[in-house]
Amino acid sequence: MQIAIYEISVVLMSKINRLKSNNLSQMLVYILGHRPYEFGLVPDVEGFVTYKYLLRTLHEEPGWGYVRQGNINEVLMGEDRSLFEADAVRIRAMDRRWTFDKKDKAQLPCKILFLGIRRTAHPVIMDKGLRMIEGSDYILSPDQKMAERIGRRRDPQPVLLEIMADAAQKEGLLFHNFGELFLTREIPVRFIAGPPVPKSVIKAREEKAAKKQDVAPQFQAGTFLLDIERDPHQHRKDKGKKKRSWKEDSRKERRTMRTNPW
Repeated sequence: MQIAIYEISVVLMSKINRLKSNNLSQMLVYILGHRPYEFGLVPDVEGFVTYKYLLRTLHEEPGWGYVRQGNINEVLMGEDRSLFEADAVRIRAMDRRWTFDKKDKAQLPCKILFLGIRRTAHPVIMDKGLRMIEGSDYILSPDQKMAERIGRRRDPQPVLLEIMADAAQKEGLLFHNFGELFLTREIPVRFIAGPPVPKSVIKAREEKAAKKQDVAPQFQAGTFLLDIERDPHQHRKDKGKKKRSWKEDSRKERRTMRTNPW
């Protein structure tokens, strides 16, 4: 009787796992192949997404918090493996029904877009803007909640910025749309609005900068460091060295005569 119950439970667990794997496969096809932007996800130019960000995206969806990379590996080894291509850190859908539209400037749905950033980056961005990072785009959204969702993947409590996208675009800044998301390479500080940087953070940055100035060597204009190895006056290099005695000179001379008597 116990053996029969055990066999039934094994069969049921197998069916449940197979069902979960099939459901996960369908979810991955939808996210990676159909509408990644619906989940605040932007694949690279080849269509790949890292497991790290894919898992974070899945965990944001109700009912998908259980998924680990091992579950994705089961899909990649199962019947639907031909639907995906993966390496050690990335995965993509073979059938991708989305494209990047980077030829024409984006038709902005509103004048202001939102961007969620790390708290540690907040002071720098408010001071210097969002600078260009090679091979990377800033992901903006007209939806505040989506911007916060994307920002939480880097910081559990992101700082939300307002980007005056319409004004920036009129001055020549390029925005490209990816579904409901908008991508750009840089944003000057004059187009960024956000919460003020806390005074304590400003003070800490100023103290850190002051310490660097105190530690840095003080040089006046026109001065330079002297490289002793390149000093043309050899006696300076030899200054302070102990002179050889007459016995050492004699030994050196005898060694020279033995090796080269001529």
